[in-house]
Amino acid sequence: MRKRFFCFGYGYTADYLGHALKTRDKGWTIGGTIRDEDRQKELWSRRIRARIFDEEHPIADPDTLFNRFSHLLISTPPDSNGDPVFNAHAHDLVNLKNLKWVGYLSSTSVYGDRQGGTVSETSEVAPTSKRGSKRALAEQQWLSLYKNHGVPVHIFRLSGIYGPGRSALDSIRAGAARRIQKPGHKFNRIHVEDIVQVLWQSFLNPKPGTIYNLADDMPAPSDDVLEEACKILGQPVPPAIPFEEANLAPITMSFYNDNKHVLNHKIKQELGVKLQYPTYKDGLLECLRAEKYAEKAKSA
Repeated sequence: MRKRFFCFGYGYTADYLGHALKTRDKGWTIGGTIRDEDRQKELWSRRIRARIFDEEHPIADPDTLFNRFSHLLISTPPDSNGDPVFNAHAHDLVNLKNLKWVGYLSSTSVYGDRQGGTVSETSEVAPTSKRGSKRALAEQQWLSLYKNHGVPVHIFRLSGIYGPGRSALDSIRAGAARRIQKPGHKFNRIHVEDIVQVLWQSFLNPKPGTIYNLADDMPAPSDDVLEEACKILGQPVPPAIPFEEANLAPITMSFYNDNKHVLNHKIKQELGVKLQYPTYKDGLLECLRAEKYAEKAKSA
């Protein structure tokens, strides 16, 4: 059977994974869904088979399209009803014979606030934000396909995603960085290339019904990360803003309300993953290197 990867919500992470698959093996066919026609045209120009999908526009020919899948990734944001892909197409996925692997990209927000304590995959799901509650519902939906129908679903709970073009370096350059201080608050991150590494190892070692935390080895306050980014760029450090005076948007506030240390032992023990960027310091240096390489390639 041909290797066919398809992602609902083909964005930043999926694009990195699609590139990695084609780099490893030219036999992969890559496809996914997006929400607008301009993005669709751009992906097709790179030979990525893009389809339009959202809550109001489900896939028109699911039987034809879905039977081509071997590996399916779900990266769509949930709403109050859970995951839109599940709600539109769960019934289409139940009896697919060619489907070898399904992954749902969730979030460590499902653990809620642990006041700085540690969480592992066996910790109780206890979200303390709307964002976390939506993710928890979506997880339950996808795991029900495994429990009730044997669909090979895997759940990946991601910490804060960063990488080239999406890091503290970009905030500093744009002059938009705010160094917010909340004493005792820390959270984990995960570099996009380490996400790709985990997903690839799961492709090779599928364990349906399994949940994995994706996090680095060094949870840290956001202001420490900004300071490190300034150091790397040779830029002055922005003044500190006490959390109580920051007047944050609700989505940003939810990150600061949850305080926990996410343990990542399972991806190392079960999948043999060795993080390429175990700390934000390693990851930021790689972001800078990758960005310089891309600029050089464009000018060549």
